Amino acid sequence: MRRAAQLLSGPDAQAVLRRGSHGVLACLGDGGYPYAVPVSYVALGGTIYIHAAPVGHKMDAIAREPRVSFAVVDEDTVVGAEYTSYFRSVIAFGRARIAQGDERAAAFNALVDKYSRDQPEDERRRKAADCSTACIIAIDIDHLTGKEAAEYARDRKQPPEGR
Repeated sequence: MRRAAQLLSGPDAQAVLRRGSHGVLACLGDGGYPYAVPVSYVALGGTIYIHAAPVGHKMDAIAREPRVSFAVVDEDTVVGAEYTSYFRSVIAFGRARIAQGDERAAAFNALVDKYSRDQPEDERRRKAADCSTACIIAIDIDHLTGKEAAEYARDRKQPPEGR
């Protein structure tokens, strides 16, 4: 990274990945064109899980080439007076596969919990169990990198007031 001072630590990058409400999955699409699609996801340990239909462009692309990247923007505040934005983001690089069995069930429940936390737990479990046709794409993270605006990095390094 050209601006090393803006590099997020491993734990900070993981926190951004966990906090995000959506990400962008990028893979190799038809005809060699990049294919990037916004998706809902959940991050558990070193794996990202995405809910998907069992057929379609995304599934075809992953079957053809499992190496993917996944981007999450945690913060993006436009600061017009400075002609910039203050941001915090991560990019994960990994290999996609279809989760099966207990892993699929755990990931599906985690997705339901993330996006429907306000619904009763028994209803969330029933909905997850009833959805047998959806696929869960698992991305095993090989490398995760994060970056934040210089202003955030500077604030992070300054001691709190009164010290």
